[in-house]
Amino acid sequence: MTTVVYRRNDRRLGAFALRTLDPDADAALLRGWVTHPKAAFWMMLDADLAAVAGEYRRIHAHPHHDAFVGLWRDQPAFLAERYGPAHVELVGLHDAAEGDVGMHFLCAPTDTPVHGFTLAVITTVMAWLFADPATRRVVVEPDVRNSAVHALNAAVGFTVVGPIAKPEKDALLSVCTRAMFENATGLTTGGPATPGGVPA
Repeated sequence: MTTVVYRRNDRRLGAFALRTLDPDADAALLRGWVTHPKAAFWMMLDADLAAVAGEYRRIHAHPHHDAFVGLWRDQPAFLAERYGPAHVELVGLHDAAEGDVGMHFLCAPTDTPVHGFTLAVITTVMAWLFADPATRRVVVEPDVRNSAVHALNAAVGFTVVGPIAKPEKDALLSVCTRAMFENATGLTTGGPATPGGVPA
């Protein structure tokens, strides 16, 4: 049983939503996404079904990491992960602050790309994160070679902190505050952040 946790209507592309992820029921769907050549930076190209299910069971059980299936017009279209960077991915690699939330996203492969779709997805994911008043700043660490996602990050308000060395990759640490996101997108997310919340 999955639950929709967020809905957003994009002015150009229509209805987007995020729902909870079922590691076993969604494993086949996710495997088709994470093993596609366009998902090389997700670093799961060789994963079999059991490995994908196992990875998302691990995330599901983690107190500071969770994952969601993104919907476009009610159909699965992207993957989003949220994590507490003081506990996952960036431990000791950035100046952690209260209200920091980490984010990953991956669009499903398609033979019929839609102009502006990926920007609409990252905008939706960011709007969802900032819909939690506890979120003060979103932190990301994409591969330094991933120029496409660097451009998308900049478009929604991220500023680059600098390169960092992670065990699995050289990453470009970047951050985006609520005000930076609102200024870049023209969206209103619900006001200033307050202490507390998840998944820090």
